[in-house]
Amino acid sequence: MGAPHAVPGHAGIFDVARRAGVSASTVSRSLRGSSKVSEHTRERVLRAAAELHYVPSPAASRLASGRTHAVGVIVPFATRWFFSEVLTGVEGALREEGYDLLLYNVGDAAGRTRFFATMPLRRRVDAVLAVASSLDAAEQDALRSLQVPLAVVGGPVPGFSRVGVDDRAGAVMAVRHLVLLGHRDIVMISGAPDDPVGRTTTAARRAGFEAVLGEAGIGCGDRVIAEPWGVSGGMRAVEQLLARRTLPTAIFAESDEMALGALQVLRRAGLDVPGRVSLVGFDDHEMAPAGDLTTIAQPARRQGELAAGWLLSVLAGREQDGPVELVLPTRLVVRGTTGPPPAALRAGSVSA
Repeated sequence: MGAPHAVPGHAGIFDVARRAGVSASTVSRSLRGSSKVSEHTRERVLRAAAELHYVPSPAASRLASGRTHAVGVIVPFATRWFFSEVLTGVEGALREEGYDLLLYNVGDAAGRTRFFATMPLRRRVDAVLAVASSLDAAEQDALRSLQVPLAVVGGPVPGFSRVGVDDRAGAVMAVRHLVLLGHRDIVMISGAPDDPVGRTTTAARRAGFEAVLGEAGIGCGDRVIAEPWGVSGGMRAVEQLLARRTLPTAIFAESDEMALGALQVLRRAGLDVPGRVSLVGFDDHEMAPAGDLTTIAQPARRQGELAAGWLLSVLAGREQDGPVELVLPTRLVVRGTTGPPPAALRAGSVSA
């Protein structure tokens, strides 16, 4: 008695293999688009699969390959602009290659501790991408113990591949813009230096700020106000400035969200921006044009695409699994929140 005929819609990979006259592994490679299969064989397999209405089982494919076809992505705040832009880039790149994205949100301290203690992505992912999150030594070791390709988007982490921007150079560009406009009394609104979310980024941008002040012969003392990242942090920072005897003529905010919070408080206080206070941010957030905010633009979505693409290349054997670094350019976008300092202040007055 001959082998039973496969029922269309219920065919398995062995049915397709029999119909095409090849092995099951050749069917699997053909359907994945492997370059190890000739075009003639691939066409025969695809024809057989179409005739049998074969639908590959994701679970079976993963079991056969030893792969999960998923990439774990660790973010502190999935809903904030930078992180959502990076995730959009990552998801698009993964989707094109048939990979899933497993998202782990580790923004609160308790959740972060629990995540790195339990490593819930163990045996669930083929690679890991950490987005804009400074990792201490124990956290780095926990990720390395997974023995999968690792990459970061944001500040550098020793031994991890990285896609990001030069945060120090971007800050230098922002503050030099203010100095060239004639500002001497410049303050930076910064993230908290010990915040694990952006500790590396905060340090780099603050270093750029201080470097330009040094170039211009401006003292750095008492020129940084640290608040948690976000709109509310920018608002609180400017409220502190308003409580001082004098106001600076210019503010560099570490992020556009902080800058937009600062802008809101300045305008509510009746202060003209940029007539009385100039303001520059960093990111080119989607709301920056609405606030007419001068800023340093960085390609957030592109960073996600490139980081995911590198991981996929390693998984496909097209790239060596070893630390590589790709630094993308930033650029100054001049809008309406920066201008020369007030004439009276240029002449030497320091009154608000």
